[in-house]
Amino acid sequence: MIGGKGGDSGQAFPAYVAVIAGVLFLAFVYFAVGQAAATRNGAQTAADAAALAAAQDARDQLRDRWLQVVLTPDQWGPFLRGEEYSVGQACERAASFAARNEAEFSAEGGCVPLASGDHGFRVTVSTTGTVGRSIVPGTESRHAVASAEAVLEPLCEFVPPAPPPDPPSDPPSDPPSEPTETPPPDDEQEADEPIVGLTCDDTEWEIDPDAPTLPDASDLFTVRLFN
Repeated sequence: MIGGKGGDSGQAFPAYVAVIAGVLFLAFVYFAVGQAAATRNGAQTAADAAALAAAQDARDQLRDRWLQVVLTPDQWGPFLRGEEYSVGQACERAASFAARNEAEFSAEGGCVPLASGDHGFRVTVSTTGTVGRSIVPGTESRHAVASAEAVLEPLCEFVPPAPPPDPPSDPPSDPPSEPTETPPPDDEQEADEPIVGLTCDDTEWEIDPDAPTLPDASDLFTVRLFN
């Protein structure tokens, strides 16, 4: 009886080892798959953050440059339409945000303006870490790649008020005995008049040259991921 039990135990031990090995292998596979998925998710997070950062930097540039001509409304157009900013500066900020998320610009795309005609950026990044983190053989040189697009949407329009009509001029019945001189226009007084006609997302703004209250960058443009 004792010898029989020992024989059963000897036969069960290899099966037990096989079961444990199978469980460990499955655990390794699940871990590797989860690690790869986490790396891919990290790549997408980095791409989203970088694209938004580029668009937000462009928005800040536009407001700063608009402020330089804020008292000259006939020069507002390019800034309110989202046309006057440095792509290189915006992409530098995008690269910084990609690095914070353990990624860098991919050679396949990098950081470029949107090709759709909208104002914004398309950013493609590659993770600095590999997909399998060198745990799974064959993944030592594979990096996760992801792309994202962020659009910069203008919220404001400027419609200058129509000039007041000229008063009707009736010829004098009797010519004046002495010529009269028309006083020169008071340029200083005209310059101090508030600037009206700027509307941002249904909010009207009146800009007082002496103490201007100006829209923030978020009032001028909205930034969002483009899906």
